[in-house]
Amino acid sequence: MDEHVEKFIAEAEKGLADDTFVKLILSNYKGTDRSLQKISVRIIETKKGKHLMFQSRFDTRDTVKNFSIAEAANELRRRLSSGFRNAHLFTTGGDFQLDIGKRNSRLTTGKPTTKARPATTHDRAKRSFVDPNAFYLKALGIATDKGEIKPSQRDKWRQINKFIEILAGLIEQSELKDKKALKIVDMGSGKGYLTFAAFDYLQKPAREQGRNMNVESEQQPVRPRIQMTGVEQRPELIALCNDIAKAGNFDGLKFVHGTIADFDPGEIDILIALHACDTATDDALYKGIVANASIIIAAPCCHKEIRKQIKPPEMLAGILKHGIMLERTAETITDGLRSLLLEREGYKTKLFEFIATEHTPKNNMLVATLQTRHSNVDKIDMQIAEVKNIFGIARQYLEELLKS
Repeated sequence: MDEHVEKFIAEAEKGLADDTFVKLILSNYKGTDRSLQKISVRIIETKKGKHLMFQSRFDTRDTVKNFSIAEAANELRRRLSSGFRNAHLFTTGGDFQLDIGKRNSRLTTGKPTTKARPATTHDRAKRSFVDPNAFYLKALGIATDKGEIKPSQRDKWRQINKFIEILAGLIEQSELKDKKALKIVDMGSGKGYLTFAAFDYLQKPAREQGRNMNVESEQQPVRPRIQMTGVEQRPELIALCNDIAKAGNFDGLKFVHGTIADFDPGEIDILIALHACDTATDDALYKGIVANASIIIAAPCCHKEIRKQIKPPEMLAGILKHGIMLERTAETITDGLRSLLLEREGYKTKLFEFIATEHTPKNNMLVATLQTRHSNVDKIDMQIAEVKNIFGIARQYLEELLKS
């Protein structure tokens, strides 16, 4: 093991021994599991005494595993050799940044970010990506003047936090994380809940976002330049959101009148389209592809186009005679075809449940990240054609747009 890695582990052991350990973060993962983003380590109190909790964050889930203090060094050593390129140790005595390269490593020390140790209770409140005291949450009626989330808005609050968590993870795993400026368009922004939250989160210095960075940037955090546009058809919502943006001094955030189909986003880094009805989602995906967006995030709503076309194969006729089953099948086929079409255009895609159905019935999310490697276009075209043939589907709107 490299001497700088061993010194880093020794500092962690020292922090655990003299009770100065605050937390430890492993990031910039380049190992075999592409869904793994980072690992956060902190001390917790259990019935068996103090343990280290290793919380692994993946694209769509978190896992937790506890280790005794005696096991900490070996587990940390194993994790550091598994593909992580950065590790950041926080103690009340100092910060330690480890950068691991292919041939050598570097260990940098700095002044402590914090001199107070955090609570070690296992059921510590889950981190919120959004400040409940934010001005725009009060203006939009999500929070009270005291910064407390209104009981009637808790579902919306969960959606906002989950969305920002997903967005932050996607950016952290892309080349966008190091860009000094980002251009983002939110298609169908509505009342702007997610637009404001995304802008507010991304325009903060990296330290406030909880991102990994070197010691110099810890001391002089850089605020990225964010240019974000919300596109909405309803004039009253545009006026409301622009007034809130102005009152909150959100320079770089604006809301404009337009439809998804007609709006030209130009060159953008991220395209967002949540709950765009039926083929409006296809319009948004097409705009993102044409704009060469690095990240596309969509939460499809309604699947009327495909549902009206489906002609159930004989073996499924008895099942799909039920309206609810036909609706769910249309949803599955529509979003599955969209995912394949994005992959054909060079994106890596994921379809997953955005948030539990008790909080919103519109809970599927499709995310796409632009890749450098080429897709097997012929194979994907064959898969698309086979699905359409089985269910008697004559056309799919996104596919037609991409052919035009």
